[in-house]
Amino acid sequence: MKYVEIEQKYQVADPDALRAVLADRGGKPSTPVRQVDTYYNAPHRDFLDTPVVTDWLRVRHTGDGSSLNFKKWYLGDDGKATHCDEYESGVTDPEAVHRTLHALDFTQMIKVDKVREEWTLPDGQVLIAFDTLADVGAFVEFEFKGDADSIPAAITELTAFIDGLDVPLGERIHRGYPHMLLGRDQ
Repeated sequence: MKYVEIEQKYQVADPDALRAVLADRGGKPSTPVRQVDTYYNAPHRDFLDTPVVTDWLRVRHTGDGSSLNFKKWYLGDDGKATHCDEYESGVTDPEAVHRTLHALDFTQMIKVDKVREEWTLPDGQVLIAFDTLADVGAFVEFEFKGDADSIPAAITELTAFIDGLDVPLGERIHRGYPHMLLGRDQ
């Protein structure tokens, strides 16, 4: 589903147990990569001035390159995010992007520094990302990458995949890493 992200995140006490299940299913890990994400607030409206933060603008740096990303999250009736519009593009000169955002009065909110290891399974329907954040913990994100007729159908498929792993994952997390580092519940 182009420009739509559907994911679920969990805090995991034992990431190796999940890795073993993924390996048994033919999963292959990537080399772990450090990702440094710089999040910005907009001058025309304060992204943080809402009960639930639903908009995020970030510049990501990795060893492989950089990108600019905007996410607009949509909330279910329970006030928790169900999916987001996601627009991401590679950046050849991230310093120019940082300077441009600064010149346009965007302000830096927070930096998220993590190590990510991505796993893919043979069917390619779900991307599994193990994230480790210093002083925060270990997490796993499951992102739906398959084809579905609708967002609810994709959510159902993703949930069925996760439930079918039959491995304890720990608490489901309904907030992003910037939320955690900013001390926000939502």
